[in-house]
Amino acid sequence: MVAYVDLIKQYLPLCWFKHNPLELTRSTSFFKQNLIFYYLVEYFMQANMTDDPIESFYEVSFETLLTLLFIGILLFFNKTLYAFVQVATALILCANVVSLFIVPVIIWLTVSDDPLSYYITFSLILWDYALVTYIIKKVVGINVLASMALSLLYFITTYFGAFGLGQIV
Repeated sequence: MVAYVDLIKQYLPLCWFKHNPLELTRSTSFFKQNLIFYYLVEYFMQANMTDDPIESFYEVSFETLLTLLFIGILLFFNKTLYAFVQVATALILCANVVSLFIVPVIIWLTVSDDPLSYYITFSLILWDYALVTYIIKKVVGINVLASMALSLLYFITTYFGAFGLGQIV
């Protein structure tokens, strides 16, 4: 447990645009724990939106697989595949941190339909996009504009790709 606290202390500054994922400690067990949390939170949000637990299961499974595949392909072409665990952990942990904020806001949005909840949700989505952009920039070593384009491709691939595959199934 102490090791996880140390790892969280290492990875958490990424959420405030500090550190480089390539320089962080590699831990497959920490990666797995983050992946499980990520999957459960994504499933909760998806099931809340669709009201169909089977469809949600498929879409979140596809989204998770596409996320890991995108990271793998990105690192393969960058010749940094050795850092898959660190980079995947970094992206997933940042998504988990954003999720800790977005889940209550989505519940608030669902219950009240308050315009402020939409603004906060949009801000949190922008934060998530900025984090992915930052991590890609650090990992691939490209400029901000190129990392923004890759981040957009990441979101299109994972979310719309999962939705499309879910519709096929």
